[in-house]
Amino acid sequence: MAAIEILAFAGVVFVLAGIVKGVTGFGLPTLALGLLTLVTGHEAAMTLILVPSFVTNLWQATTGGQLLALLRRLWPFLFTATVCVWIGTSVLTELPAGTADTLLGALLILYAVPGLFGMHVRIGSRRETVTGAAAGILNGVLTGLTGSFTVPGVFFLQSIGLGRDQLVQGMGLLFLASTLALAVSLSGHGLLAGTQTVTSAAMVIPALAGVWLGSRIRRKLTDRGFRTVVLVVLFSLGAYLLIAGLLNL
Repeated sequence: MAAIEILAFAGVVFVLAGIVKGVTGFGLPTLALGLLTLVTGHEAAMTLILVPSFVTNLWQATTGGQLLALLRRLWPFLFTATVCVWIGTSVLTELPAGTADTLLGALLILYAVPGLFGMHVRIGSRRETVTGAAAGILNGVLTGLTGSFTVPGVFFLQSIGLGRDQLVQGMGLLFLASTLALAVSLSGHGLLAGTQTVTSAAMVIPALAGVWLGSRIRRKLTDRGFRTVVLVVLFSLGAYLLIAGLLNL
């Protein structure tokens, strides 16, 4: 595929991924990675998502009016999720192709299916700190492995009783910290190419356009509708990644 065709394809991908993120608060890196990998390869796709992810996550993390309250509550989770990205990136180059995507897809499906049938996990305040730190460790490792910031961080944030707007902003904080950590880790392992970084910056415009459209859709959803959309997206992303990963093994 020619360079101009790759750029056009990437632009469409980031609009679609931005719409999903605008509606649910997540999904841009996972969806973009899954589609971009088809034409660029996994490691190149991880580089392309960095700048759009950073810009959209910065907006999401600082919008909602709960920044300081969420930082005080979530700092153990956010800290471990950030520092453990390096571990996953170190393992990335040693894994057979498709392994990370298969694992991530299976985890997404395992979480989404019970939720779609009305089963929800709740974590009490006494266990929130310890559980959050453990979830952060696993989230960081999987971020380094796959370039997706979702598992199990989104699951943890949903289980501690955050409201819809708090949940979206909390996910923004997780994704912002994870994006920065992933960029540092990829650079440290020599996987961050200069030309791909420039292309990544160009993808900010279609990504922001998609997020804007998605956020307008989210305002029209009820809380129940919002939860259902989140679970459907998780299941769909999981099924896609699982199939793609198995085909690459």
